[in-house]
Amino acid sequence: MRMVVHMVPHFGATAFWAGSVPPMLAAYVATLEGDDWQAHLAVGDLPPPQPRPGWSLLRVEAAALNHHDLWTLRGRSSQPVKPPQILGCDVTGVVVEHWPSDGTASPDAPAPGTPVVADSVISCGHCPACTEGEDLLCRDLMLLGEGDIGGTFAELVAVPTRNLIPRPASLSAVAAACLPTAYLTAYRMLFGRAQLTPGATVLIQGAAGGVATAALLLARATGITAIATSRDEAKRDLALELGAVAAMAPDRETANAVKQLTGGRGVDAVIETVGEPTWDISVRAVRPGGSIVVAGATAGGDPPARLARIFWTQLNILGSTMGTLAELRRLVALAGWGAVEPLVDDVIPLADAERAVRRLAAGEQRGKLVLTPG
Repeated sequence: MRMVVHMVPHFGATAFWAGSVPPMLAAYVATLEGDDWQAHLAVGDLPPPQPRPGWSLLRVEAAALNHHDLWTLRGRSSQPVKPPQILGCDVTGVVVEHWPSDGTASPDAPAPGTPVVADSVISCGHCPACTEGEDLLCRDLMLLGEGDIGGTFAELVAVPTRNLIPRPASLSAVAAACLPTAYLTAYRMLFGRAQLTPGATVLIQGAAGGVATAALLLARATGITAIATSRDEAKRDLALELGAVAAMAPDRETANAVKQLTGGRGVDAVIETVGEPTWDISVRAVRPGGSIVVAGATAGGDPPARLARIFWTQLNILGSTMGTLAELRRLVALAGWGAVEPLVDDVIPLADAERAVRRLAAGEQRGKLVLTPG
């Protein structure tokens, strides 16, 4: 992979209060030309974020990688990818300053110097969905690192002030950076969409994926019995380490095995992010009236629907994307209490972002990969 690196000095909030605005180190999409999409990445100097009314500037402490970043490098995103597009949507950092829209900072805004976690979801705030509190259905929904919004793989990032959540002192920056995408997605799937409670049972497809790993840890933390599937034996072993009562390969007998583990009843819900290869198992392994929550289809998005079984057993097929700001607040609190600790594979310097991207693309990691600027 080609990588361009220009090292720059690190700096803190004092430089900005003094009016000095040096360039910042960032990992970004430098080009979309050529078939080697990993060669689209560069690491080097870029201008810092420009002021936006109602937004805040953060000094980045840690930023986690997601498959969203790999798609962006391929030129695929909810918005056109225009180099130089800074990658990254998950971040924790320290507030440097606010850019209030009316010249006066909100009394609820975390004071400069406060460590925060940032919600990566950006909505318009005025469409019918937003005004009704359904930001995730916003017609202009975006993430940090999309369109003209800079991402989090940088020394500085701009974030809407209303997206900031103070980070508990008990929660490390690295752990906090893992929460806003994979862990929030899993949290919403389990508790917002499937509405599971302690004592429930859940089948988690595709063990050791980012969302699946988060779902396993959250299930263990909240008294939910989890069963996992994976084609990879090492990933099944990891699922057992993370609290699954059983982990099995997805094959013709998997649904029957799941039912045997649940006394013939079936699980209360399925966490589905794989798609076509596991869909038949999901439909057959869930109990009548249970829920299949879908937040991805990494291995195929058009499986046979099995409509007869769906209507006859009155299954709930629920789509789910990311999570709300309120859900992220609850998740941050849960992690701050120590109830759930994100699984981190490695912490890698921002200047070595190329290595992190290569590892994520190869699927080598056990847990999240996190970049740190300093």
